[in-house]
Amino acid sequence: MAASKLSTVMTPKRWKMVRKGVQYVALGAFFVLFIASRRGGWAAEVVNAPMRLDPLGMLANLLASRTPLAGSALALVIVLLTLVFGRAWCGWLCPLGTVLDIFTPQRKLQPIFKEPARLRSIKYALLLITVIAALFTNLTLLIFDPLTILFRTLTVAVWPAIDRILSAVETALYNAPLLQDPINAFDKVARPALLPDTPLYYRDAALFAAFFIGLIALNWLAARFWCRYLCPLGGLLGLFSKVSLVRREVVASACTGCDACARLCPTGTIQLGKNGASDPSECTMCLECLRACPRGGETFKPVLKPAKLQPYDPSRRQVLASIGAAAVGVGVLRSETAARRDDAHLIRPPGARENDLSAKCIRCGECMRACPTGALQPALFEAGLEGVWTPVLLPRIGYCDYSCNACGQVCPVAAIPPQTLDDKRLTVIGKAYINTNRCIAWADHRDCIVCEEMCPLPEKAITLVESADSPVKLPVVNRERCIGCGICEYKCPLNQAAIQVYAIGQSPS
Repeated sequence: MAASKLSTVMTPKRWKMVRKGVQYVALGAFFVLFIASRRGGWAAEVVNAPMRLDPLGMLANLLASRTPLAGSALALVIVLLTLVFGRAWCGWLCPLGTVLDIFTPQRKLQPIFKEPARLRSIKYALLLITVIAALFTNLTLLIFDPLTILFRTLTVAVWPAIDRILSAVETALYNAPLLQDPINAFDKVARPALLPDTPLYYRDAALFAAFFIGLIALNWLAARFWCRYLCPLGGLLGLFSKVSLVRREVVASACTGCDACARLCPTGTIQLGKNGASDPSECTMCLECLRACPRGGETFKPVLKPAKLQPYDPSRRQVLASIGAAAVGVGVLRSETAARRDDAHLIRPPGARENDLSAKCIRCGECMRACPTGALQPALFEAGLEGVWTPVLLPRIGYCDYSCNACGQVCPVAAIPPQTLDDKRLTVIGKAYINTNRCIAWADHRDCIVCEEMCPLPEKAITLVESADSPVKLPVVNRERCIGCGICEYKCPLNQAAIQVYAIGQSPS
């Protein structure tokens, strides 16, 4: 379809408005699904749809787990879209791309980032290493997938910060009697529909926020710096775009070589001094060039031959280097001490350890968002670098709710198995141990039965026994009954809990 025909339907300015509208609707839908992914929200098949649309995440999971999932087929929608319209996902639908557009400095003429052309090959190298490492059952580099970046950042950093800010404002305003009823009314609507009933805390939230802010800050070097040079999903879609049907072409008779299109192109794929030539694998189909061209020299039409290879496209040498890098990287990660022997506090979600979580988890953070107590946290070093940002349960921050199985239901790749509530209640994730040197009842001979009271099991795993050496009843753990939910550790009144949950097969040293 030529630019003149496009303009017959709508002007270039209106095309831009349509694209922006689609972008904001897609971003809004992503936020709505994020909000609805809490426990008690919408159906899991709906809220985790964005992750199942992700071709890179689904491909890597398939290679690592060797298990085809019916839900993963949804990613073929994006593949088919790319084969027809090129990287339209990146320019029209990707929520992270839209956020980057929102925070890109507005300039009349976009300065061209002066870089070697091969800098674009970074995203292809990251893509190749990610896919090859997945063959070795390693999914660590999926932390750089754009959808997982955005969802994880919202879960761990942004949404808790919004909750704290609103809570602080409400607390300050509540002193005014006239505002108390409106604030109470707002809370009835917002909690738990939008915000948690009680504050949720995530460790190292500043780390995730800084990573995301740094990613946005790269826009000051070049618009969509992340998409141009670093995004592995963009690299995958770029390879498909080499053979896409609809591509940008230049009408030679109309082009004057003014380079207006090159200066406005947000991904810098239109080359200065090349009469508007561009690479379809780098074009996000944003249609900005339509608006830039003063003579209608831009055309988007069917092309039936593959695009020319570029210096930054993956070469045989780069593929071989990526295979070597992936093999060495996985070997190094698995040689860590943390990888050879599990951390005593590496408590996984119910059923995840037995389900080989590390070879299936795509690091999206859906389970952390769904967890109502904030017990699931992104792992740092408990599972070594190979398991970074996979879910780990930290009882001192939250506990595994006995009446909840949300994490397994919402996981888009079944890394946490979707158990029924009855089955989940029988799944052992750890064992509790009492430090008698710290316990109020044991060490100080003062009444404290919090852990026994809190144990949710029908036949309690913590019982109170009498001792001739103590005037109070003493808590004792029946580890044959204990499932390691962690509520006893969470509720222990001491700053350093006297009762702690250890991973399966681990115990206090």
